[in-house]
Amino acid sequence: MKLLHALALLVSLPVAGVGAAPLATAMVGYRNVERTYDTVATIEAEHQSTVSAETSGRITAINFRAGDSVHQGQVIMRIDTSVADQQMAAASAHLHEAQVQEQNARDQFQRIAHLLGQHFVAQAQYDQAQADLRSAQARVRSLQASLAATSTTRGFATIVAPYSGVMSQLLVEVGDMAAPGTPLAVGFDPQQLRATSQLPQSRVALVRSAGKAYIEIDGTTRWLPCDGMTLLPAADPKSHTTEVRLHLAHPAGLLPGQLVNAHFVIGSQRRLVIPRQSALQRSELTAVYVVDGQGHAELRQVRLGQVLADGLVEVLSGLQPGEKVALDPIAAGQRG
Repeated sequence: MKLLHALALLVSLPVAGVGAAPLATAMVGYRNVERTYDTVATIEAEHQSTVSAETSGRITAINFRAGDSVHQGQVIMRIDTSVADQQMAAASAHLHEAQVQEQNARDQFQRIAHLLGQHFVAQAQYDQAQADLRSAQARVRSLQASLAATSTTRGFATIVAPYSGVMSQLLVEVGDMAAPGTPLAVGFDPQQLRATSQLPQSRVALVRSAGKAYIEIDGTTRWLPCDGMTLLPAADPKSHTTEVRLHLAHPAGLLPGQLVNAHFVIGSQRRLVIPRQSALQRSELTAVYVVDGQGHAELRQVRLGQVLADGLVEVLSGLQPGEKVALDPIAAGQRG
């Protein structure tokens, strides 16, 4: 009774005037279509990273917040460099002192070498002067390396984006104290996303053989082809499933953590199909408008099966091959 009442309501829609443009239709018919295994998948970022502190200090500035787009090399935040500046100043002073001592050792060695040539000093004094010079030179190299390391550490106070992307989490605020290893922010590249799903072992061989899959975003009728897939060479011993990653060529509008429908091609078969857009869904009623040779549209209840690629849907009952259905059921209902 509910279905009959719904049909009556749909048929009672207003009729368009005579002379309206012909309805766009599609032929009901059999086609060789892809057979798919359908499951859910989770969107993940191919490139996602947590930026961490590599030096100690207080956070003095934050230039980007969660949700902001960041280009590679842009400064995300800054850490106070007071301690690093003092360490650099001390390292620079020690290096200068060592360079002065090296110069003194070099002058002393040259004098001893000259006197040795005139046989005024013993060979032992020459050897000692040479050792002192080499020691002073080694100390200078050591302090130069120490100054370079201190300079590098100071550079860590400026936190830059390793690649262009979107900041998804900010884990600190201005005034917080950072230490080496402290997580500061999380970001990902929205242009490099994938859909990850789990396949039962019974489907792995078929999916690997076809090597083709689609994803369907909830609330849409369009299947997006995947740019490639990767089946991990291992199975979960608890669930007996294998993880498969679907790489997306055009991930615009998708976000990490979002659930989508994954359709893995596992073969082909012949089915009676119609365009998915021609089906009208009202509560428990599924119907289409069948258009006759005179252009009159008649509402007919149908039973549909699996949703297919290319915007098609399988017809289980209610239609025969060769019939025509209206592509716009709303316009057909107004036409009558």
